[in-house]
Amino acid sequence: MTAKFLVSKDEVIKIISDRWTPLSESQRKLLSDNVRIVSFKKNDIIYRDGEPPREVMCLIAGKVKVYKDGVNGRSQIIRAIKAVDFFGYRAFFAGEEYKTSAMAIDNCVVAFLPIQLVIKFVHENNAVSMFFIRHLAKLLGTADERTVSLTQKHIRGRLAETLLFLKDSYGVEEDGYTLSIYLSREDIASMSNMTTSNAIRTLSSFAVENMIAIDGRKIRIMQDEELRKVSKLG
Repeated sequence: MTAKFLVSKDEVIKIISDRWTPLSESQRKLLSDNVRIVSFKKNDIIYRDGEPPREVMCLIAGKVKVYKDGVNGRSQIIRAIKAVDFFGYRAFFAGEEYKTSAMAIDNCVVAFLPIQLVIKFVHENNAVSMFFIRHLAKLLGTADERTVSLTQKHIRGRLAETLLFLKDSYGVEEDGYTLSIYLSREDIASMSNMTTSNAIRTLSSFAVENMIAIDGRKIRIMQDEELRKVSKLG
Protein backbone atom coordinates (compact mmCIF):
# COMPACT_ATOMS: atom_id res chain seq x y z
CA MET A 1 0.00 0.00 0.00
CA THR A 2 1.26 3.45 -0.83
CA ALA A 3 0.11 6.92 0.08
CA LYS A 4 1.11 10.40 -0.92
CA PHE A 5 2.43 11.16 2.58
CA LEU A 6 6.09 10.60 3.45
CA VAL A 7 6.45 10.59 7.21
CA SER A 8 9.62 9.54 9.03
CA LYS A 9 9.65 7.54 12.24
CA ASP A 10 11.26 10.49 14.05
CA GLU A 11 8.36 12.72 13.00
CA VAL A 12 5.84 10.13 14.21
CA ILE A 13 7.57 9.77 17.59
CA LYS A 14 7.62 13.55 18.03
CA ILE A 15 3.92 13.81 17.15
CA ILE A 16 2.91 11.14 19.66
CA SER A 17 5.34 12.34 22.35
CA ASP A 18 3.99 15.87 22.09
CA ARG A 19 0.49 14.57 22.81
CA TRP A 20 1.70 12.55 25.82
CA THR A 21 4.10 15.13 27.29
CA PRO A 22 6.13 14.49 29.29
CA LEU A 23 7.60 11.12 28.28
CA SER A 24 10.89 9.95 29.73
CA GLU A 25 13.81 9.12 27.45
CA SER A 26 13.34 5.41 28.13
CA GLN A 27 9.64 5.69 27.23
CA ARG A 28 10.47 7.53 24.00
CA LYS A 29 12.94 4.76 23.17
CA LEU A 30 10.31 2.08 23.80
CA LEU A 31 7.89 4.05 21.63
CA SER A 32 10.42 4.24 18.81
CA ASP A 33 11.28 0.53 19.08
CA ASN A 34 7.66 -0.62 18.99
CA VAL A 35 5.75 1.79 16.73
CA ARG A 36 4.50 0.39 13.42
CA ILE A 37 3.82 2.92 10.65
CA VAL A 38 1.44 1.89 7.86
CA SER A 39 0.25 3.75 4.78
CA PHE A 40 -3.31 3.14 3.56
CA LYS A 41 -5.01 3.93 0.29
CA LYS A 42 -8.48 5.42 0.02
CA ASN A 43 -11.15 2.86 1.03
CA ASP A 44 -8.64 0.50 2.71
CA ILE A 45 -9.97 -1.10 5.90
CA ILE A 46 -7.87 -0.30 8.97
CA TYR A 47 -9.72 -2.53 11.42
CA ARG A 48 -12.96 -4.52 11.27
CA ASP A 49 -15.99 -5.00 13.50
CA GLY A 50 -15.52 -8.16 15.57
CA GLU A 51 -11.72 -8.20 15.55
CA PRO A 52 -9.87 -8.23 18.89
CA PRO A 53 -8.10 -4.94 19.71
CA ARG A 54 -4.36 -5.41 19.90
CA GLU A 55 -3.02 -1.95 19.04
CA VAL A 56 -3.75 1.72 19.69
CA MET A 57 -3.85 3.75 16.49
CA CYS A 58 -2.84 7.35 15.84
CA LEU A 59 -3.76 8.98 12.56
CA ILE A 60 -0.64 10.83 11.46
CA ALA A 61 -1.88 12.16 8.12
CA GLY A 62 -5.06 11.89 6.05
CA LYS A 63 -8.64 11.17 7.08
CA VAL A 64 -10.42 8.09 8.47
CA LYS A 65 -14.06 7.26 9.13
CA VAL A 66 -15.30 4.99 11.92
CA TYR A 67 -18.54 3.29 10.93
CA LYS A 68 -20.89 0.42 11.73
CA ASP A 69 -23.01 -1.70 9.42
CA GLY A 70 -26.58 -1.62 10.67
CA VAL A 71 -29.95 -2.97 9.57
CA ASN A 72 -30.11 -4.27 5.99
CA GLY A 73 -26.38 -3.61 5.57
CA ARG A 74 -26.79 0.15 5.83
CA SER A 75 -23.55 1.76 6.94
CA GLN A 76 -23.70 4.40 9.68
CA ILE A 77 -20.70 6.70 10.14
CA ILE A 78 -20.04 7.04 13.87
CA ARG A 79 -17.25 9.61 13.72
CA ALA A 80 -14.61 11.05 11.44
CA ILE A 81 -10.98 10.93 12.58
CA LYS A 82 -8.57 13.69 11.70
CA ALA A 83 -4.82 14.05 12.09
CA VAL A 84 -3.44 13.95 14.73
CA ASP A 85 -5.93 11.84 16.67
CA PHE A 86 -5.97 8.48 18.48
CA PHE A 87 -8.59 5.83 17.80
CA GLY A 88 -9.31 2.11 18.04
CA TYR A 89 -8.58 1.76 21.77
CA ARG A 90 -12.03 2.00 23.40
CA ALA A 91 -12.79 -1.68 22.80
CA PHE A 92 -9.70 -2.78 24.72
CA PHE A 93 -10.48 -0.63 27.75
CA ALA A 94 -14.04 -1.99 27.66
CA GLY A 95 -12.80 -5.60 27.41
CA GLU A 96 -14.60 -6.08 24.08
CA GLU A 97 -13.94 -6.86 20.46
CA TYR A 98 -14.30 -3.94 18.05
CA LYS A 99 -17.91 -2.80 17.73
CA THR A 100 -17.11 -0.67 14.68
CA SER A 101 -14.88 -0.67 11.60
CA ALA A 102 -12.47 1.99 10.37
CA MET A 103 -11.78 2.91 6.74
CA ALA A 104 -9.44 5.38 5.07
CA ILE A 105 -11.43 8.24 3.52
CA ASP A 106 -8.37 9.17 1.49
CA ASN A 107 -4.70 8.18 1.46
CA CYS A 108 -3.45 8.22 5.02
CA VAL A 109 -0.68 7.20 7.40
CA VAL A 110 -1.46 5.46 10.70
CA ALA A 111 0.89 4.69 13.59
CA PHE A 112 0.14 1.46 15.46
CA LEU A 113 1.25 0.98 19.07
CA PRO A 114 0.96 -2.34 20.94
CA ILE A 115 -1.80 -2.15 23.54
CA GLN A 116 0.43 -3.56 26.25
CA LEU A 117 3.00 -0.82 25.68
CA VAL A 118 0.31 1.84 26.03
CA ILE A 119 -0.95 0.20 29.22
CA LYS A 120 2.62 0.25 30.58
CA PHE A 121 2.79 3.99 29.88
CA VAL A 122 -0.63 4.52 31.50
CA HIS A 123 0.63 2.86 34.69
CA GLU A 124 3.93 4.72 34.68
CA ASN A 125 2.91 8.17 33.48
CA ASN A 126 -0.01 10.23 34.78
CA ALA A 127 0.10 12.44 31.67
CA VAL A 128 -0.66 9.46 29.43
CA SER A 129 -3.49 8.17 31.63
CA MET A 130 -5.07 11.64 31.83
CA PHE A 131 -4.76 11.99 28.05
CA PHE A 132 -6.94 8.92 27.48
CA ILE A 133 -9.42 9.88 30.21
CA ARG A 134 -9.89 13.32 28.65
CA HIS A 135 -10.09 11.88 25.15
CA LEU A 136 -12.76 9.34 26.12
CA ALA A 137 -14.69 12.01 28.05
CA LYS A 138 -14.72 14.30 25.00
CA LEU A 139 -15.86 11.45 22.75
CA LEU A 140 -18.69 10.65 25.18
CA GLY A 141 -19.79 14.29 25.27
CA THR A 142 -19.76 14.51 21.47
CA ALA A 143 -21.68 11.24 21.19
CA ASP A 144 -24.34 12.54 23.60
CA GLU A 145 -24.79 15.72 21.55
CA ARG A 146 -24.92 13.79 18.27
CA THR A 147 -27.55 11.40 19.68
CA VAL A 148 -29.85 14.30 20.54
CA SER A 149 -29.21 16.04 17.21
CA LEU A 150 -29.77 12.98 15.04
CA THR A 151 -32.98 12.02 16.82
CA GLN A 152 -34.58 15.44 17.39
CA LYS A 153 -33.44 17.74 14.61
CA HIS A 154 -35.23 17.87 11.29
CA ILE A 155 -33.46 16.93 8.07
CA ARG A 156 -32.20 20.46 7.34
CA GLY A 157 -30.80 20.88 10.84
CA ARG A 158 -29.05 17.50 10.75
CA LEU A 159 -27.44 18.14 7.39
CA ALA A 160 -26.36 21.66 8.35
CA GLU A 161 -24.76 20.27 11.50
CA THR A 162 -22.86 17.65 9.48
CA LEU A 163 -21.49 20.23 7.05
CA LEU A 164 -20.38 22.46 9.93
CA PHE A 165 -18.84 19.49 11.74
CA LEU A 166 -16.79 18.70 8.63
CA LYS A 167 -15.72 22.33 8.36
CA ASP A 168 -14.78 22.61 12.03
CA SER A 169 -12.95 19.26 11.98
CA TYR A 170 -11.07 19.45 8.68
CA GLY A 171 -11.06 23.11 7.79
CA VAL A 172 -11.31 24.65 4.34
CA GLU A 173 -9.03 25.00 1.34
CA GLU A 174 -7.05 28.12 0.43
CA ASP A 175 -10.14 29.82 -1.00
CA GLY A 176 -11.58 29.95 2.52
CA TYR A 177 -14.84 28.26 1.51
CA THR A 178 -14.31 24.75 0.10
CA LEU A 179 -14.40 21.92 2.64
CA SER A 180 -11.06 20.14 2.65
CA ILE A 181 -12.77 16.75 2.76
CA TYR A 182 -14.68 15.31 -0.20
CA LEU A 183 -17.31 12.80 0.87
CA SER A 184 -19.80 10.87 -1.22
CA ARG A 185 -23.47 11.76 -0.90
CA GLU A 186 -23.92 8.37 0.79
CA ASP A 187 -21.36 9.24 3.46
CA ILE A 188 -22.90 12.68 4.06
CA ALA A 189 -26.32 11.05 4.36
CA SER A 190 -24.96 8.45 6.78
CA MET A 191 -23.43 11.11 9.02
CA SER A 192 -26.75 12.99 8.99
CA ASN A 193 -28.92 9.91 9.65
CA MET A 194 -30.97 10.29 6.48
CA THR A 195 -31.42 8.61 3.14
CA THR A 196 -29.11 9.51 0.27
CA SER A 197 -32.02 10.93 -1.73
CA ASN A 198 -32.96 13.24 1.16
CA ALA A 199 -29.35 14.36 1.51
CA ILE A 200 -29.15 15.18 -2.20
CA ARG A 201 -32.42 17.14 -2.10
CA THR A 202 -31.41 19.07 1.01
CA LEU A 203 -27.97 19.91 -0.37
CA SER A 204 -29.66 21.21 -3.51
CA SER A 205 -32.00 23.29 -1.35
CA PHE A 206 -29.05 24.79 0.55
CA ALA A 207 -27.40 25.58 -2.80
CA VAL A 208 -30.53 27.33 -4.10
CA GLU A 209 -30.54 29.43 -0.92
CA ASN A 210 -26.86 30.23 -1.57
CA MET A 211 -25.75 28.83 1.78
CA ILE A 212 -23.45 26.41 -0.04
CA ALA A 213 -22.12 25.85 -3.56
CA ILE A 214 -21.66 22.36 -5.01
CA ASP A 215 -19.14 21.16 -7.58
CA GLY A 216 -19.20 17.37 -7.68
CA ARG A 217 -17.96 16.19 -4.29
CA LYS A 218 -16.60 19.64 -3.50
CA ILE A 219 -18.82 21.67 -1.19
CA ARG A 220 -18.21 25.36 -0.46
CA ILE A 221 -19.71 26.94 2.64
CA MET A 222 -20.88 30.32 1.35
CA GLN A 223 -22.91 31.55 4.34
CA ASP A 224 -21.49 30.07 7.51
CA GLU A 225 -23.71 32.02 9.91
CA GLU A 226 -26.91 31.13 8.06
CA LEU A 227 -25.94 27.46 8.08
CA ARG A 228 -25.28 27.65 11.81
CA LYS A 229 -28.73 29.17 12.35
CA VAL A 230 -30.31 26.25 10.47
CA SER A 231 -28.30 23.79 12.56
CA LYS A 232 -29.22 25.49 15.85
CA LEU A 233 -32.91 25.77 15.05
CA GLY A 234 -32.94 22.12 13.96
